[in-house]
Amino acid sequence: MNLNFRENPWRLMLAVNVAVLIGGFLYKITLTPYVPYLHLLVDYHFGFTKRALIGAIVSLFGDKVPVWAVFALGGAIWLVTAGLFVKLFRRTFGFGREHLPLFVLSAGSPFFLKNFIYTLGHFDIYGCAVAIALLLVPARSVAFVIAAAMASMILILVHHIHFLMYVPTIAVIVVLRYYLVQGLTRPNAAVGVVAALAVVGLFFAAQFYGTMAVPAAEFVAHLEGRIADPSQADLLRYTHAFAYIWYQPLAQEIRDTWQRMPANLLGVPVFALLIWLHAPVWQYFAQLTSALSIELHRRIVIAGIIGVSAAYLVMFAMVFDYSRWISNWVVCLFLILHAVKMLPASREVSLVPTGDRRTTIFGWIVTIIPRVGIVRPF
Repeated sequence: MNLNFRENPWRLMLAVNVAVLIGGFLYKITLTPYVPYLHLLVDYHFGFTKRALIGAIVSLFGDKVPVWAVFALGGAIWLVTAGLFVKLFRRTFGFGREHLPLFVLSAGSPFFLKNFIYTLGHFDIYGCAVAIALLLVPARSVAFVIAAAMASMILILVHHIHFLMYVPTIAVIVVLRYYLVQGLTRPNAAVGVVAALAVVGLFFAAQFYGTMAVPAAEFVAHLEGRIADPSQADLLRYTHAFAYIWYQPLAQEIRDTWQRMPANLLGVPVFALLIWLHAPVWQYFAQLTSALSIELHRRIVIAGIIGVSAAYLVMFAMVFDYSRWISNWVVCLFLILHAVKMLPASREVSLVPTGDRRTTIFGWIVTIIPRVGIVRPF
């Protein structure tokens, strides 16, 4: 690899991205993780409960939950996800000099690993890790379909929003990696239908039957009993203030989202600009799709992208964490790109150019942006 940064600035961009990641983590651990910590307190003490799987697993190791557990768990899954993506990129493309622009614009994107640092402790990254793992494991038998369905159901138990956030992308990966390669038969189609029905059924169970059934005071008392340091008044106040999450019906969530909609829509131009800065990736993605050797494959890829995007539009109408949704949508497109690359192509497609001035400028801008955020840009 060329060590001259003037001739090969992409290597320097990687180093800057690492520095930004470290800085982002050091900043994150100075903040009190109110929402992620509250999620670790909730378990299955009162029966089947939405958003409770991770908290239930944590409860197996002790009745009390320290605040540092948020950073420990979040940091661990972040490292796993980053490692899986590096392995995936190496397998799909390699790490030659010509591959660095694509790697920097995806792995170094403020939508991806850097934003997962900022949202450390939130459950979005679990869906991303599962999707990457499904891009890495063999997809030669119907066991791949079953494994994907089981993983999707676990994600829904972690947080039912995964049904819209990562399960559609997992479904696209299953179709592209298994059904388009192995062919559709009556047995594997039946397995796919049963798997899909099981995933959908669990989502509706979590959405409509996972609401807390006991009085709020009893639920809050249980959560307070799991706080490792009850002297932290802020955590106690936050537990009281946000316990409604486990009681709020879907209709109220939608009303809250639409009340915030005018203010949140002000961030759309910023999101559009950030997406445009990844134009070299989107151009490569479009060329890769058009180069597929089978017309049906091209149509299914396009339909899959539309389906994933439609799921995010539904989520936009229901929950107001817009920066998170936009970020995860872009990550889903990055992962689908890898699945498309695995399909047979009729011709080679030129990678993102290393010496193009516009691409280099976009690379530097993407590199220095530390995150997109949770609700509004930055």
